[in-house]
Amino acid sequence: MPSATAKGPGPRAVVPCFRTRDVLFSVAMKSQDILLLLKLASLEHQEGLVAGLVLKATLGIPDDWRGWQDDLLPPSAAPSLEDEAWTVRGLEESTGISKSQVSGALRRCVSVGLAHADRRNGRLRANTRALHGFVMAGLKYVFPAQRGSQARGIPTAYAAPVLAGRLFSSGEQVEIWEDPQGLLLGQRIEPLHPTVPYAVRKDAALYAMLALIDAIRLGRERESALAGEMLAGYLKVGA
Repeated sequence: MPSATAKGPGPRAVVPCFRTRDVLFSVAMKSQDILLLLKLASLEHQEGLVAGLVLKATLGIPDDWRGWQDDLLPPSAAPSLEDEAWTVRGLEESTGISKSQVSGALRRCVSVGLAHADRRNGRLRANTRALHGFVMAGLKYVFPAQRGSQARGIPTAYAAPVLAGRLFSSGEQVEIWEDPQGLLLGQRIEPLHPTVPYAVRKDAALYAMLALIDAIRLGRERESALAGEMLAGYLKVGA
């Protein structure tokens, strides 16, 4: 299985070539690649939807989707959908990932078929079917979930609002991304990328997808299967 090295550029992941569907090759994937692909998927979801409430109803996002105290960030469930949102600068602002890292990540995703340019307007789109397949088959091996000590933070995985009432883990600690404004005390889970707590504050759908991915990364069969089904809905992947 792929494994991370201490000094290398990033985990080496065997990724299907989505042009031929039968060729495998190795690519140095990084965690920001997955975060940015999810952000592109969220932006595409919001395209054509005027209000955040419409977006929430479409995706089944609960009203209490925030797991942190109010801060100075906009309260809308959906970020701006102007052309700027799809640019390197816009993605930097909405995810907290630097422009150079955004550029590198997008190039990697395009090169392996995980993203492509829309012929109509040039905007990058995530190959959501391929992304979902990679998340389900290999993400927890390439980017395994690391548990830490007890801390205060933003609920993720089984504790996140997107999974509220769907899973029961009586007697177990809730999982959180450490954050001083978080509402819950629980077991710290290292986020997929360090900027995740920042990025989710701006985007309800992104928060939901990243929490679902954590449920998959934590590796319990029943929970992973349910989270995968829900993630497929967010990514608009057909059965």
